[in-house]
Amino acid sequence: MPRSRASVVIPAYNERARLPPFLEELVRLGPDRTGPAVEFLVVDDGSATDHLAAHRASVGEASARLARSGSDHRVRLLEASANRGKGGAIRLGFAQADPEASLLGFLDADGAVPAREFWRLLSLFEEGVDVLSGSRILMAGRAIHRSTFRHVQGRVFATLAEFLLGLGFYDTQCGVKLFRASLLRSCLGLLREEGWLLDVEILAFLKARGAHLREEPIDWSDPGGSKVRFGIDPLRMLVGLRRIRARVSKAPGASTVCAAAASPGTSGPATGRGSS
Repeated sequence: MPRSRASVVIPAYNERARLPPFLEELVRLGPDRTGPAVEFLVVDDGSATDHLAAHRASVGEASARLARSGSDHRVRLLEASANRGKGGAIRLGFAQADPEASLLGFLDADGAVPAREFWRLLSLFEEGVDVLSGSRILMAGRAIHRSTFRHVQGRVFATLAEFLLGLGFYDTQCGVKLFRASLLRSCLGLLREEGWLLDVEILAFLKARGAHLREEPIDWSDPGGSKVRFGIDPLRMLVGLRRIRARVSKAPGASTVCAAAASPGTSGPATGRGSS
């Protein structure tokens, strides 16, 4: 029976220090894993010349390692002509993904989500689930390392996202998500976000279409170097959340999202309401 396939986008902007070791760890662990054959699409998002060179070298080394091992996994590089933002880079990757892939996903390039956790999450994607997202919930058996400031900032944003969109998620912004490709492809033409709000935009449109969303607690460690700007990006995110709500409310099946947001006690398919 042919092995199923997955395409996972890794958006990278000026990541010469963090992408190479992370990609090396991903491909080191990959050949021993069962499950889908994964195509990692590293999308360089208009990086500076020296960073782009490092991204190219890293992808070349990873590809060579997989070839030597005889693995079905592969890595390739896409280069955006200009910086668009995380969302724009991911959307570019989705547009160029393997058309035969049954799963699509994305994964941050900074290594905050350990490579072993990506492979574990992939193994948990099962029949009946349309979205499987990592979640930074501190609970027994999981390790979360991030500053108090980032935790508070994240909780404020999550509260706003829940109030406006009613997704039932504890953590919408964790940097690893997997999607059933047939469902995600049906709404790719509706996506507009170029930055950090793409996560929420995808979740909102998929929930409006009746998708089964699930969160899975993972290990996560803040590598530093966040590109979120205090005071500016949070305000833009609030405006963006309202923009997404307005657009989703006009989409087919929008009552799913709007009704949930209107009911404060509504709980979604998340695994739990822990603290991190």
